[in-house]
Amino acid sequence: MSYGFLDIAVTPSVRAVQARMGADGLWQGFKGHREFDRFTDGEAGFIGERDSFYMATVSETGWPYVQHRGGPKGFLKLIDERTLAFADYRGNRQYLSTGNVAADGRACLFLMDYAQRARLKVFVRVEVVALDADPTLTAQVTVPGYSARTERIFKLHLQAFDWNCPQHIVRRFTQAEIDDAVQPLRDRLDALEAENAGLRARLATPA
Repeated sequence: MSYGFLDIAVTPSVRAVQARMGADGLWQGFKGHREFDRFTDGEAGFIGERDSFYMATVSETGWPYVQHRGGPKGFLKLIDERTLAFADYRGNRQYLSTGNVAADGRACLFLMDYAQRARLKVFVRVEVVALDADPTLTAQVTVPGYSARTERIFKLHLQAFDWNCPQHIVRRFTQAEIDDAVQPLRDRLDALEAENAGLRARLATPA
């Protein structure tokens, strides 16, 4: 049966290690349907909540390079069930990922939700699109009010994806998530302080 992501990721050398570790039977005997060659509503919701992800590419010399990509929540856009895209904002101007995909368009994305201990990994083929080449796509990936300078668009064609188990993912929270969690306590504290101020005022008033 097809396993989608592992059909791409598992090579002869990987199979050799699996056999050496006694794990080859776990995957060779897999029965089920995990092609995962198109995104569902579950993946769409997860992707739309992300404000960053990691993208791995490989250089012409064979060295891997992992780059962090960030922006406003939802800057990685789901164009359709098999296509993602994002605005490539100007950074340190080394252009390592851009150069790598010009030579080899394959890439792997890791999308993390540390608070919920979830991660989505995605194999894609990258198409670099000039801003004036597809005005509709440019409008789709543009985030209104975000001041970063967009230099190009990365259009990502899905090959396969998979979900990882939560084991060993340490929970972390963004400032916005912490603020949301703490706000009810702040509201309650404000109410108690107002109540105390009223009680003190009444006690200070002569009978």
